[in-house]
Amino acid sequence: MPFVQAGDVKLHYVEHGTGNNLVVFIHGYLACVQWMDLIWPRLPEDIHVYAFDWRGCGESDKPAATNNFENYSLNQHAKDMIAGVKALGIKKCSLATHSTGGIISIYMLLAEPDMFDKVLALDPVSPTGLLLPENAQLSFPAIKDNRNFAFKFLSFAVSSLFIKKSLAPGVKAEFRPQTTAEQKDLFNLIVDKAKLLSDGAGTGALYHLQKERANGTLHKETHRIKQPILILWGQDDLVIPRHDIDEILRLMPHCSLKIIKDAGHSLILENPDLYAKIFMDFLGNK
Repeated sequence: MPFVQAGDVKLHYVEHGTGNNLVVFIHGYLACVQWMDLIWPRLPEDIHVYAFDWRGCGESDKPAATNNFENYSLNQHAKDMIAGVKALGIKKCSLATHSTGGIISIYMLLAEPDMFDKVLALDPVSPTGLLLPENAQLSFPAIKDNRNFAFKFLSFAVSSLFIKKSLAPGVKAEFRPQTTAEQKDLFNLIVDKAKLLSDGAGTGALYHLQKERANGTLHKETHRIKQPILILWGQDDLVIPRHDIDEILRLMPHCSLKIIKDAGHSLILENPDLYAKIFMDFLGNK
């Protein structure tokens, strides 16, 4: 299992492919590198992809959270990723992101503008943060304590895999008949992995997403970002509302948007064939 020293933590990573067309994948909240498991066999060998577990996630180090989760801030995750990329000897790469990985990548682009090329952003969190329910931070302890709650909570991130009526409150989430065995197996693995996250990566990420929405200044700097960014947004996304995507397009001058029908928040699980094709089309040619 490969690791790289990134500042004060060791980050676990996986590597796919070879060559000089380098891409770094940054996962989202409650996630780990396994979210890409359905994508690896669908990518050609000549796209060289690295995917890192955040600190506190997957197999990466899980330091105890400091006051106000400062060692788990979105900017700290960005610093970790940059340090990991540099430690691997990568001087230039593109980025592929998912959800909260999108706002982490914004910190990266601003900190090291010459290090990154294109960005493929799947259902990204806006640089203005995310509007969350008042008691959102209570969800992570419940995820750790109750697998059924974790299963239902994460089902909203892959909503097209589930019978719509089963996503209603108080109803057991049930897969649609069309959901494949590999999708079900990976989703169940992801639920189990989410329960093992550190409190810093779980509750801390929610704290910082709320803080960014309440009083963050990141959005005031995004006009400086020059990289071409392709946003993929699932039309049935239950996590990121359309007006947040429109706000990204307004704040970041080199963004374009592709709306995906019949998809929710996680095309990498919901339609891996389509995600892999878009990945290859956008990041496979330089």
